[in-house]
Amino acid sequence: MQVLVINAGSSSVKYYLYRMPQAEVLAKGSVERVGEKVSKLAHSFGDRTWTSDVSAPGVEEAVHFVLDTLVRDDVGVLDDIAEIGAVGHRVVHGGEEFTGSVVIDDRVIASIEKYADLAPLHNPPNLAGIRAAGARLPGVTQVACFDTAFHTTIPQVAYLYGLPYQLYEKYRIRRYGFHGISHRYVARRAAALMGRGKYEVNVITCHLGNGCSITAVKEGRSVDTSMGFTPLEGVPMGTRSGDLDPAILFYLADKGYSPQSLKTLCNKESGLLGISGLSNDIRNLLQLSAEGRERATLALDVFCYRIRKYIGAYAAVLEPLDAIAFTGGIGENAAQLREQICRNMSQLGVHLDRPANETAIGAEAQISTPASPVKVFVIPTNEQLGIAKDTCDLATRERPAVAIDNRG
Repeated sequence: MQVLVINAGSSSVKYYLYRMPQAEVLAKGSVERVGEKVSKLAHSFGDRTWTSDVSAPGVEEAVHFVLDTLVRDDVGVLDDIAEIGAVGHRVVHGGEEFTGSVVIDDRVIASIEKYADLAPLHNPPNLAGIRAAGARLPGVTQVACFDTAFHTTIPQVAYLYGLPYQLYEKYRIRRYGFHGISHRYVARRAAALMGRGKYEVNVITCHLGNGCSITAVKEGRSVDTSMGFTPLEGVPMGTRSGDLDPAILFYLADKGYSPQSLKTLCNKESGLLGISGLSNDIRNLLQLSAEGRERATLALDVFCYRIRKYIGAYAAVLEPLDAIAFTGGIGENAAQLREQICRNMSQLGVHLDRPANETAIGAEAQISTPASPVKVFVIPTNEQLGIAKDTCDLATRERPAVAIDNRG
């Protein structure tokens, strides 16, 4: 079966075409700068990459370009899009309704729409990708894989906020957590690298990219995570503030800030960009820090310090702690920051192998010393393969409406 995996965001559409169950990648690529005057399509197949300028004012047009590219005479890998047997979609927010991946129907679409208020930058483009694929591939099974599903095992003591309980009952205000597809994959790989079963490991998974989240995985299940009601909570990120005193927002409101301007401030003008005043890109900040730009250094120091705090807190939750795993664009490639995060953690049983850390760039590796009681790994995430596997499974089941449980 050919399975197409689509990750539709507000400004990009990423895709993978797999032959399943062999997990063979037939093609992959992305349409970047969706919504701008000129969008960029990059399509890879075999050892070739083909690029083209396209007009993609929205996600729907980007998905159409992807499907058209897959069957082009010169760069396509399919004779007809009818060869696609199923489509899997990454969906950010599934609330409490979905504990795993599920075949998409009208009820699922309604739920994704309902949770758009909680993930306004993500669920609407996710839905646009679902609708665009459905229009071009009528009758083909589509599957939603939720970033929140892995975190539905978080106990009430960890997901409730110190607010009136009625707000949870009425509006379901609670910690949901995100990046669950990635955290699940990385936790499973960490267990395998340690020669243990997936329910036999306690690991802190650190998904560090432009969006960042830290998760405590106890005996294979998520029990706490840094992102909360929305993806804004947690460590400072590229442009998101992360944790802050809510009274700051009341104070700024009294100074004349509108609710919309505060939302923009916290989501798009804060984090690494806000502290440095220079960039939200770790690569740029590392270069600027090396050149002596103090606020670039400060932004990196704050970033690493907050991650260390979460690791310390989750080590207490997980006692005993077996492993720490880094993933995501920063986690997989920024050796300098991994070393700074893990510095002076011997009290937790963490002993970093610096030469191993420095050479582990974008590749799976153990970066702790052989004698380190707590193992430290770099594990490139593979969310798209997890989506492809769930999609293939559901599309070939006799009862496809039964969801896959991603909690354990």
